[in-house]
Amino acid sequence: MTRDALAAFTRVLVDEWVRGGVTHAVVAPGSRSAPLALALADDGRVAIHVVIDERSAAFVAVGIGRGTGRPAVVLTTSGTAAANLHPALLEAHHGRVPLIVCTADRPPELRDVGAPQTIDQVRLFGAATRWFVDAEVPTDRPGAPDAWRELGARSVAAAVGPPAGPVHLNLPFREPLLPTGAPLVPAPGRADGAPWTTNAPRPAPAGVEPAAIEPAVVEPAVVDAIVERVRRHERGVFVAGWGAAVSPATAQRFVAASGWPLLADPLSGLGAVPGAVHAYEAMLRADGFAAAHAPTAAIRVGAPLTSAIANRWLAQSDDTVVVGPDLRWCDPDRRAAALVGAEPEPLLRSVAAVLETATDGRSAWRDGWDRASDRAVRAQNDVIDGWVECSEPRTAREVVAALPADSALVVASSMPIRDVEAFAPPRAGVPMIANRGVNGIDGFVSTALGVALGRAAPTVALSGDLSFLHDGGGLLAARTLGASVVFVVVDNGGGGIFSFLPQADLPHHFETLFATPPGADLPAVAAVHGFTVTEVHAPAHLGVAIAGALAAGGVHLVRVGTDRSRNVEHHREVWRAVASALRPWSEPAAPG
Repeated sequence: MTRDALAAFTRVLVDEWVRGGVTHAVVAPGSRSAPLALALADDGRVAIHVVIDERSAAFVAVGIGRGTGRPAVVLTTSGTAAANLHPALLEAHHGRVPLIVCTADRPPELRDVGAPQTIDQVRLFGAATRWFVDAEVPTDRPGAPDAWRELGARSVAAAVGPPAGPVHLNLPFREPLLPTGAPLVPAPGRADGAPWTTNAPRPAPAGVEPAAIEPAVVEPAVVDAIVERVRRHERGVFVAGWGAAVSPATAQRFVAASGWPLLADPLSGLGAVPGAVHAYEAMLRADGFAAAHAPTAAIRVGAPLTSAIANRWLAQSDDTVVVGPDLRWCDPDRRAAALVGAEPEPLLRSVAAVLETATDGRSAWRDGWDRASDRAVRAQNDVIDGWVECSEPRTAREVVAALPADSALVVASSMPIRDVEAFAPPRAGVPMIANRGVNGIDGFVSTALGVALGRAAPTVALSGDLSFLHDGGGLLAARTLGASVVFVVVDNGGGGIFSFLPQADLPHHFETLFATPPGADLPAVAAVHGFTVTEVHAPAHLGVAIAGALAAGGVHLVRVGTDRSRNVEHHREVWRAVASALRPWSEPAAPG
């Protein structure tokens, strides 16, 4: 009796993904991928999102992974469709985003013989995967069902890590591609509904504090080494970048016990912790203050800060410890004295417990930072409030201030993420999400749509005009995906970040080669794609526009027009005001 192995295989894959916690799949239309697309749709337990552009589809899946902490499946047909996944897969690899990439392929007999829509898809993405499999063509053979289930379970396990990242399953399918109606090859799963093979611990969904999921056991020798460093260095700093994996409660406890200030990138989720320095980007541009407060030690969790100024200042430390669970090298300045392979949450909790027994945690060093931070924030806000026109610093500040408590903010690379870091107020419990794995503007609209789909919560996305327009596939997908996102777009007629770089001094080629004004009517482009459009002409109106768009639901463009050349001076005005406000702190704090 002939049995349908292909239909059985695809149904087993989907079942194992569901058992492993997968809830979303993004499907790009195609013929060779039909068996798996039909299995996903027929299963009913996975939300299916159809996106025409494969690059956009992959970034939607990245957004789902970033927003939920769980891998989404992205499925394409063969050929260039598969190649279009590469930018998003690189972001997932470097940004540690769980992702399961499935590329349909021709069977071996149709490879390397000129068959249409066929390329070499074996290890198509090189080293940028956690696991790659060129699967066998599904056949009814002894042992095949167990291999199918192991493949599905292992793909989830490899994607969630640690470290989390993309898995690539290259799936050769032989015709007939549609179910034949014949009985399926029997492939029962575990009776208790568990995955074929479990892996633990697993990351919690976004919004669950690491303290709730991390193991509490840490090697005593590692704790002792960190305690000794903190005790030896009064002039230390605690630094948290994206992927910090530390709860606000533990960060606050460590800051209090160590007497060290906290420099927290907005993507770390720790900016609202007491002891966090809220205006460090502008403060460290004040040469006198920065020189007088050079650190002798640092403990960093997560990636480096967004600010290049802050990272150069931190590189002065001769005793920097980078803490992470997987020992992936993350030291671009090559200054780290130690890389510690440990979960940051239980490690810092244990270190704080030891330090609390010997000190009250207060120090003149941190007190000085606290007072200087307060003064810098006031000076910064006084300048920003004095501008009557819309500006990029104030836009970042007002967007973050306007976010509802249950929302998330997706921030584009280049200027928007830097302005959020420099000017936005800290917000406890409001996730800030960005594609900082490779820091590109690729797929920004699609990523924001994915975050909204995965979280099913209010989502605001802040970008410049170029990153918004760059993702044409995402603009098209926004009409059909059903996600609700408010896109706040700073329209300054080009790439604003280049105005801060040496290229800005080139007399003849700057606008053409670097600023690249797109010459597009943003409201018209958005309207063509079904966006509701609001134009903001005064800074005070931005928060009202965001609130109204969120209340209405759907996809909105809130356009904020700014002057790109004036933007440089806006930033410099703030830096000068902060430097002036910090003159009393330009001498080192007295030992305490």
